[in-house]
Amino acid sequence: MRVDLLTREYPPDVYGGAGVHVEYLARELRRLADTRVRCFGAARQEEGVAAYRVPGGLEAANAALQVLGVDLEMAAGCEGADLVHSHTWYANFAGHVAKMLYGTPHVVTTHSLEPLRPWKAEQLGGGYTLSSWAERGALAGADAIIAVSEGMRRDVLASYPEIPPERVTVIHNGIDTAEYAPDRGTGALVRHGIDPSRPYVVFVGRITRQKGLVHLLHAARDFDPDAQLVLCAGAPDTPEIAAEVTGLVRGLDREGVVWISEMLPRPEVIQILTHATVFVCPSVYEPMGIVNLEAMACETAVVATATGGIPEVVADGSTGLLVPIDQAADGTPHDPGVFAADLAERVNRLLADPALAARMGEAGRLRAVEHFSWERIAERTMELYRQVADGRTPASAGG
Repeated sequence: MRVDLLTREYPPDVYGGAGVHVEYLARELRRLADTRVRCFGAARQEEGVAAYRVPGGLEAANAALQVLGVDLEMAAGCEGADLVHSHTWYANFAGHVAKMLYGTPHVVTTHSLEPLRPWKAEQLGGGYTLSSWAERGALAGADAIIAVSEGMRRDVLASYPEIPPERVTVIHNGIDTAEYAPDRGTGALVRHGIDPSRPYVVFVGRITRQKGLVHLLHAARDFDPDAQLVLCAGAPDTPEIAAEVTGLVRGLDREGVVWISEMLPRPEVIQILTHATVFVCPSVYEPMGIVNLEAMACETAVVATATGGIPEVVADGSTGLLVPIDQAADGTPHDPGVFAADLAERVNRLLADPALAARMGEAGRLRAVEHFSWERIAERTMELYRQVADGRTPASAGG
């Protein structure tokens, strides 16, 4: 079977969980099928990977229109595939067009949903309407939809009630626990100005409303002053949120704030995660939260928002602490002050009890190893492909 994976992100251009997912899924699927990758951007040197740039006539167009232009060229390259599998709205339209054009079965993995990310209108303007249209059409026409968590499956069915429930299957994201493993070296810490002798709280993520960095910075005012705060945070969605985050960081009345804005090599991120006392994921929307798995695999305790698929990853009281959130329709907390205070309380609880944080870190790695291997995820995905290719209904809509 020839399978074409359609994605915006692929190494070396990976900035989010969807890109990580495709990277490792492709690696494992190559053992099971003729797997080809079609992605955005500059040409890759890897065999079986084709990359597509924005068509010349669209270089000055709205970003969403540029995406659809790339998708049309990507769809043309899918001729001859036995099945196409698209990831995120950026590539969903390509899969949908390939299905219409060639009759190729189309599987979609939902890493997020446009109706649940209304803040993207700030980033894309009218392009958000376009991205929402592309996603809805692709999901409605797909032969099967993979949700990366039970929470994501509920969101798919609530956001798109026209989709039959039996068409949505849960297959969680995974983690390579051989690569993501504790690194006791300190070279990366010293290089970036982190004091290895002091406890620290770390955030890793893009500067976007979804990731909740603004809420973390409000909470950080009440963190134990003896702890450092390390922000591996870059790629702001808009100049406005970049300015807001910059102002909040400058306004923190505390020592030991380290802001790393460039994209770090994976080994450096692993080392920084390993030495942290607490990893914080303050997201207001997170269908799965693969970054929590990365921290857990590095034996680091996690404090994360109890939203989306995060409670399926972080075992509250065992591998970390969950922070409740009372959310408005746009995902933001009804009372940001309460959310920030709850976030600070849980972070401080672990900072005050490093033995507890260490036990949670050990339990987190064990959970990552036992429940989230990429090999098993690829096998389940391949079985779904076979069912779709044979015209069968997926065997299970649950996890």
